[in-house]
Parts: sequence; C-alpha cells; structure tokens
Amino acid sequence: MHSKQIARQSGFTLVEISIVLVIVGLLLGGVLKGQELIDSAKTKNLAQDFRSVPMFINTYQDIFHALPGDDSRARSHVCPASDTACTVNGNANGSIGGNWNDETGAGSEAIYFWQHIRLANLAAGATSIADPDFLPLNSVGGRLGIQTGGATAPLGISGNYIICSAGIPGKIVRQLDGMLDDGNPATGAMRAGVVTDSALAEAATLDDGTAYVACLGV
Repeated sequence: MHSKQIARQSGFTLVEISIVLVIVGLLLGGVLKGQELIDSAKTKNLAQDFRSVPMFINTYQDIFHALPGDDSRARSHVCPASDTACTVNGNANGSIGGNWNDETGAGSEAIYFWQHIRLANLAAGATSIADPDFLPLNSVGGRLGIQTGGATAPLGISGNYIICSAGIPGKIVRQLDGMLDDGNPATGAMRAGVVTDSALAEAATLDDGTAYVACLGV
C-alpha cells in the first residue's frame, strides 16, 4: 500500500499581500508627509530671513538715524568702549555699497551691514569679520546678503534694497514666492536666478531639485 503525500505550495495569500501593500503605502505616505513638513519648515525659515532684514534696517535707523553698513558714525554707535575700532564707518551716501554676495575681503558696506546690526545687538552672529562663521547663511546653507537697488540690482528687481538668498531648491522657491510675492518667480518683487560666470541670470523655468538664488526687493 503506497502512501501519497500531498505537496503544499508555499506562498502569500491575497490577504497577506494586501496587508503588505497597505503597510508599504503607509510608510511611503509617512515619508512624503515628513518631507513635506521639512520643506515647509525650511520655507518658513527662509521667509523669516527676508522679513527680518528690513526690520534690522528700520530698527537701526530708528536708533542711530543712519543706514547699517553706510553709517559714518558706526564706531561711536556700536563699538564698546574697550574697542572703539571694532568696525569700519560707512560713507553716509544713503546706499549700501557693494554686492549681496561680496566676500569678507571686499570690505564693502554690504559686508559691514551685518557687522553693524550684530554689534548693535539687532541680529545674532559673529561680530568679527575675521571669524570663519561671519558670513550669514540661510536654513539650507546658502549665502544670505543685501545690496542697494537701482540700475545694478540683481535680476532687474525694483526696490530700495535687494535681499538675496542662495542655494534654495526650485520647489521651495515656488513656495517662498507664493508666501512673499505673487507666486511666480519670474515676475514681481521676488525673482529667482542662477549664477553664471559670477553673474546672476534669470531662470526661465525652475527645476525642483536645482538650487537657485531668490532675491526680493524691499
């Protein structure tokens, strides 16, 4: 008498596969939602930079009746008694000389702007230009800067002052523009550009993963 063995095929049932797919979907949804929250936080931090700089200017002018960076009496206004030469006076011509992305060695008013407002305790950050952490950075690690508007304003933006922030992914630039301007990075007070040959060229279209410079006229 021969015994028969019934071979059972191992594998997942439809119910088990469905459960796995649901779990994978939940995990993917959580990752995407988490990334969305991270991007939202970065956008808010970047937006705060653009809002804070005009406040620094206005507060400094209210206190010292001068423009930070351009202040011809900055040493007497912001230097402590123990270091009366802690900064450099501006030329008081009513504008912030230099470019938003000047390096510390340029010695421009666009650089001394940050030193003046920090020494006046209006903003946090290193007060010595020799400090390797002196140059202001945004929440994505890109350079933050300011310069006077006019004929040489980046991307042809109108405004008394132009604030620029670099290294911002295209998808965040769109969110930022929607929060601060007209939602179109090619028009209005905020525009986006890319650095080409040390100059800033307007970006016709934005790629989500590409880093851009966003500039706002105030």
